[in-house]
Amino acid sequence: MQDLNRTDKVRMTQQRRVILEALRRDNIHPTADAIYEMVRRRLPRISLGTVYRNLEILTALGEIQTLEMSGSQKRYDGIAQKHYHIRCVHCGRVDDAPIAPLNRLEDELYGATVYTIMGHHLEFVGLCPECSQNEEAQRFAERHLSMPSESP
Repeated sequence: MQDLNRTDKVRMTQQRRVILEALRRDNIHPTADAIYEMVRRRLPRISLGTVYRNLEILTALGEIQTLEMSGSQKRYDGIAQKHYHIRCVHCGRVDDAPIAPLNRLEDELYGATVYTIMGHHLEFVGLCPECSQNEEAQRFAERHLSMPSESP
């Protein structure tokens, strides 16, 4: 395995470049399988294993983000800067949340725990615009997202 702490030793291969371009072209936060299908159009002989390995390398290099969201497969984001996401609980669509990262959140936790805080991930959940129009999706979300009522 390559030394990923030495970015000067890791070349931007054609495969990595094509994977990176596919991720940055459409900000849809695809799974590795979806990226594989996109990349195969340009590189028909690429293997799924090669896609997975290059996604790991690109993540380690800080070129992309790996999103490990609750209840779903890993997804990948071509935007490497820290930001939040919104996931549709019905169809699984993932979008960028239009707010800046809340760095003060980590400051608030400092001193209140014995953990060494190294960062945070925040995932919003709800219904995407399409699923919001679907009565079945609304009922699904109400069943799965309903919060227990607080007692007085």
